[in-house]
Amino acid sequence: MNFLAHLLLAGDDEGLRLGALLGDFVRGKHALAEFDDDIQRGIMLHRHIDAFTDSLPGISELRSWFLPPFRRYGGIIIDLAFDYELANRWNGYSETSLEDFDQGVRELLARHDSQLTGQLKGFMRYADRRGLFTAYREESEILYSLRGVGRRLSRPNPLHRVHELWGDFEPLVSARFEPVFEEIQLDVLEWLKSKSTITGS
Repeated sequence: MNFLAHLLLAGDDEGLRLGALLGDFVRGKHALAEFDDDIQRGIMLHRHIDAFTDSLPGISELRSWFLPPFRRYGGIIIDLAFDYELANRWNGYSETSLEDFDQGVRELLARHDSQLTGQLKGFMRYADRRGLFTAYREESEILYSLRGVGRRLSRPNPLHRVHELWGDFEPLVSARFEPVFEEIQLDVLEWLKSKSTITGS
């Protein structure tokens, strides 16, 4: 899952939302220990969502669709394609408009600036320039984001060419989005319930 999906799945809890954003920038147990308990829980949820999503048959089917040289990068393409679908179906998943949700994320980060890593701050400056996360509704923004990821990777890759297959791939994602996302939502509820039982909260 990419940023928008992680934020939505985190619900209204501020620690979970912060962890949803930090999850891509915090690696290992030692780094995790630097954060407050509620943010640690959010980062752990982020990691759980990623692992659970990768295990789903619907995601495996999408990944298997790619041929070389795209197959190695299928997970990256799928993650951004899911944010594209979510942004375009947003009103079916949230009573808050995507624009207001976007603003709420900025306000959340401002309240907890001391907890943010330099990498997350850098990403959010980029997000502000590009109008994310609202802009994920636009195919052009998804393709732009993929090109940017491709430039940051150390090895040569085809992410600047995803436009060549997007017209064939996007309908496949669209057809699988709702059942896959529902599975993830249900799993997140179970995960949160299990953690609540363990902590007694």
